[in-house]
Amino acid sequence: MLFLFLSACSSTAHQVRLGDQVFKVELAQTDSQRAQGLMYRESMPQNTGMLFIFDDQQPRSFWMKNTLIPLDIIYFDRNKKLVSIQHNVPPCKNTISRCPGYPSTGPAAYVLEINGGLAEKFGFKRGDVLDIRIKKSDK
Repeated sequence: MLFLFLSACSSTAHQVRLGDQVFKVELAQTDSQRAQGLMYRESMPQNTGMLFIFDDQQPRSFWMKNTLIPLDIIYFDRNKKLVSIQHNVPPCKNTISRCPGYPSTGPAAYVLEINGGLAEKFGFKRGDVLDIRIKKSDK
């Protein structure tokens, strides 16, 4: 079940829970944030990731252009149910042609990127439900 938690406190990071695992996440909600994604990151702590939030639900495909670390790309539908996982996707080192895409197997409205190999390590599977906790920032 989705638990959307809004708070005026900006000191705590956004979080998602999947199974027994909690990840602190950065949000990618705008086109420019989604385009940047996790590009140029040389490392990422195990309990962190990026949550991509879309206004609609449709088949999605991500690529690894300028991404330096392997990632698991986890797709969720509008009900936050896990649709599919692209496991341990390698960085794209191809500078001549377009990097390959890694599509969802069904429509998705949320995408979680975490360090490669963690989805298998933690046993995430189709139908698992993502719990999202977003902190409202002070303005």
